Amino acid sequence: MIPREIKVLVVDDMPTIRDLVKGQLKTMGFKNVIEAPDGEAAMNLLIQHEVSNDRVKFVISDWNMPKMSGLEFLKQVRAMDQWKALPFVLLTSEAERDQVTEAILAGVSQYIVKPFSPKSLDEKLTSAWNKHQTK
Repeated sequence: MIPREIKVLVVDDMPTIRDLVKGQLKTMGFKNVIEAPDGEAAMNLLIQHEVSNDRVKFVISDWNMPKMSGLEFLKQVRAMDQWKALPFVLLTSEAERDQVTEAILAGVSQYIVKPFSPKSLDEKLTSAWNKHQTK
């Protein structure tokens, strides 16, 4: 089970989607949720919280965003040793096999195709968390 006190970063350029995901996380019992409107801002938040020793322990990111896409953000995160095992879930409206393969090769923990149900969000988050707890 995912500890509910961990810091979760939600990244999406659409405030309504961020609010939806944050609301579902709060319903699931998560208390420490922060947000960013794009991958660039999210990367800055990750670094800022790393430096202050208040680490982000889980990322849920949209795929298609301005400035830096979720896939580019994922690649930057995985390039850093301290975040190689950070659970990272991509939210996408893309279900194309090539894109899913690209995300897997980049090191995504799980992906969720929009629209999604609270049950599927919970299952995907748990799967992503468990995947990184055995490393």
